[in-house]
Amino acid sequence: MFKLIAAMPPMMALSIAIVCEVIATSMLPRTQQFTQFVPTLITLSGYAVAFFMLSVTVKAVPIGIAYAIWCGAGIVLVAMISWLWHGQQLDLPAVIGMLLILSGTVVINVFSSSVSH
Repeated sequence: MFKLIAAMPPMMALSIAIVCEVIATSMLPRTQQFTQFVPTLITLSGYAVAFFMLSVTVKAVPIGIAYAIWCGAGIVLVAMISWLWHGQQLDLPAVIGMLLILSGTVVINVFSSSVSH
């Protein structure tokens, strides 16, 4: 099974890493400082899968590029989930900052020769 995972396209592995990290981070408030079993299990499992999939990604994508994409997408997705699910407010500077992060992630994916397409 690990050979099958290791053979998957790097951007698919990175996408799975991002989704798992976003789920894990979004569950952190529900863990109540890791005192709630199910949210804690989801959080720790999500981070474990995320880091494993990131390790698969960096076999083919430079770590700086993979991490920039992972962080950029994660920041924006976690902020959106926090706004929708946890009711956290985003002011204009926060939205502008996230748009800049998202723009940088798009520039890396579309224009950088460091990323295999």
